[in-house]
Amino acid sequence: MQSKAVGTGAMLALGLMLTCASAHAADVVGVAFVHGTGKQTDARTDYWQPGIIDNVRQGLPNSSNYTVINCDFEQYMWKPEAAGCLATQLTSFINSKGITKLVVITHSNGGNVVRWILSNPTYDSRYPKLIQTISKVTALAPSSAGTPLADAVLNGNVFEASVGWLLGYQNDAVRMQQVGWMATYNAQNLYGTAGRPALPKPFRAVVGSDVDSAVWDSDSYCGGYPLNVGLEFTQNWLNSCSDGFLECSSQRAAGTVLFTDTARTAGAEPLSHNQSRRDCFGLGTILRNDLTL
Repeated sequence: MQSKAVGTGAMLALGLMLTCASAHAADVVGVAFVHGTGKQTDARTDYWQPGIIDNVRQGLPNSSNYTVINCDFEQYMWKPEAAGCLATQLTSFINSKGITKLVVITHSNGGNVVRWILSNPTYDSRYPKLIQTISKVTALAPSSAGTPLADAVLNGNVFEASVGWLLGYQNDAVRMQQVGWMATYNAQNLYGTAGRPALPKPFRAVVGSDVDSAVWDSDSYCGGYPLNVGLEFTQNWLNSCSDGFLECSSQRAAGTVLFTDTARTAGAEPLSHNQSRRDCFGLGTILRNDLTL
């Protein structure tokens, strides 16, 4: 009788220990928002806008476990001001919050900077821990294969005036996103594209396929009507599937496709390159629900 009681007590104690161990081992999930081309000091307001960030982070077990990156992405992706700055800010966030599972949401050229880190683990002593902690990358409209508009800006033709607001003028990040230059980087320095090693963590692209800018269509105003009008103009120099800045083939070039806009957005609305960093057509809710999957 005494032996049975001791056995029962031991089992209860073991169960309690396993429960505590399980609770202790539970992941601390965080999300990082990584902007695209440009030198940012307040990306939360100036690049993303609070709407999409505050929507997405509600999908976290602790909604305060998020960070918005502010770096100089006018530089080449491997530069200290770009990947170095990103590594510094992500490492600080992970350490300060005890993050064990990090979801990274990138936009446009931000995907290239993150791919640089994932593809070059020996380049910086901080990269291995970052790669270990990152669970997945959700790349919104990534410029994985560059854009003809970058070539046009550097050639100084009509695009210089029309897309300077989007890209900046002849900086190194624009130079890097020329189609031929990205083909070289993808072949020699980056993982995830056809014929290259796979990235060590999932890199899933959300593809923008069109631009709406009709003045009578309320959907054209999400994210800023003038910006969508500008993207409608530049779309004329891209192929039929594009978000006004990137052709769909570039967005799909690395990793896998999570979804193409109209397959999951409210009303099957397309996402222009501007709208894919805004809380347009249910995008924020889609990203929020994906955080802990």
